[in-house]
Amino acid sequence: MDEMPQKPKPSIAIEPLGRPIRATVRPPGSKSLTNRALIVAALADGSSRLSGALDSDDTRVMTESLRGLGLRLTHDTATQTIEIDGCAGRPPANSAELWLENSGTSIRFLTAASCLGQGTRRLDGNVRMRQRPIGPLCDALNQLGALVECERADGCPPVLVTAQGLRGGRAAIAADLSSQFLSALLMTAPFAQTPVELGLRGPVVSEPYVAMTVRMMQAFGVNVDALGAGGYRIAPQYYQGRELAIEPDASAASYFFAAAAITGGEITVAGLSRASLQGDVRFVDVLEQMGCTVRWGDSSITVQGGPLRGVDVDMNDISDTAQTLAAVAVFADGPTRIRKIAHVRHKETDRIQAVITELKRLGIDAQEHEDGFTVRPPSPGWRGVRPTLIETYDDHRMAMSFSLIGLRVPGVRIGNPGCVGKTYPAFFDDLAAACRGARSVT
Repeated sequence: MDEMPQKPKPSIAIEPLGRPIRATVRPPGSKSLTNRALIVAALADGSSRLSGALDSDDTRVMTESLRGLGLRLTHDTATQTIEIDGCAGRPPANSAELWLENSGTSIRFLTAASCLGQGTRRLDGNVRMRQRPIGPLCDALNQLGALVECERADGCPPVLVTAQGLRGGRAAIAADLSSQFLSALLMTAPFAQTPVELGLRGPVVSEPYVAMTVRMMQAFGVNVDALGAGGYRIAPQYYQGRELAIEPDASAASYFFAAAAITGGEITVAGLSRASLQGDVRFVDVLEQMGCTVRWGDSSITVQGGPLRGVDVDMNDISDTAQTLAAVAVFADGPTRIRKIAHVRHKETDRIQAVITELKRLGIDAQEHEDGFTVRPPSPGWRGVRPTLIETYDDHRMAMSFSLIGLRVPGVRIGNPGCVGKTYPAFFDDLAAACRGARSVT
């Protein structure tokens, strides 16, 4: 019998721009802020209204899971608004089966929140989710009086929670795999019967995300006390429902800033500033080191491209932008070394290995390190980069970051472009609009 012909995999061609990009953009709401605000608002006493909320795969699995826990919420995608009735720390569902796809923030935050109230809650996800660690979070929750177990021996989902509330007390959390473990504990801790003290084992990765969590808790009226050696103490208290505006996503903004760097153009991102809750705004500081000009406004950031030089940079605090910098590094004069991002091997894919594989597919000399990678631009210039279909490993950030290389290199195609729906469904449309010179891409 003849074999059935295989359907070609979906891909999208990136057309070289041929000139410097010039545009003003406002990316959609921050995924990190939206999912934190959803958890805190769901646990609050009273109703909340979140404006500028992101509508993406990651936020949809969060909202559907909160509904599965018995919460009442409405999401008006046209107005980017979510209204949610808080449960005062007691999710009402007696039982729930929560499906989180590959949303790390969702499964980790919801595992902790599912310990509150009474009932049995099971959390699971897709094949990659079942490879992502959650055991350290489960261990810490059990130290606080919860009943949480990983169904598999490898410390990865599925997770089974037998909710009986949290007793409180002291817990130590491994902070070197994911900051989301600590954030999950912090957001749930106010509802323990007695004060919670959290100690840290190992250095905290992506520390700005923990600061973001604390500031979100404070915005909803909860006090968090910092202890020595990076620990925290949270006394029993309640979040209060409120109205909250969500900032544009700083990680998403990095792709447009990088487009300015790569093409020698100018991009203004509206809605972000030095005062942003998101640490990833500091990506522009790295671009400045590489030779770009950065202008900070009260509610905007502008990057103007210039001759680029390689840098040696610690990106532990802004690791979600490491792939973006890899794309910029292709066009720099001299090598770029990115350090202290070993934890990104546990993201949607092993991001270090994926970056190296795809750069080599483009004909670029790239070296993998345990904690990062080195990119050595081709000599005598980027014209040595070859046309390639980029594999994206179902990782939204691989798709968005490597598409930027196609703004200068002919023949770049991005495989499985739909994976950007995880955090930025309209990315390719917005990038095309920015390339056309739109002054208000949203």
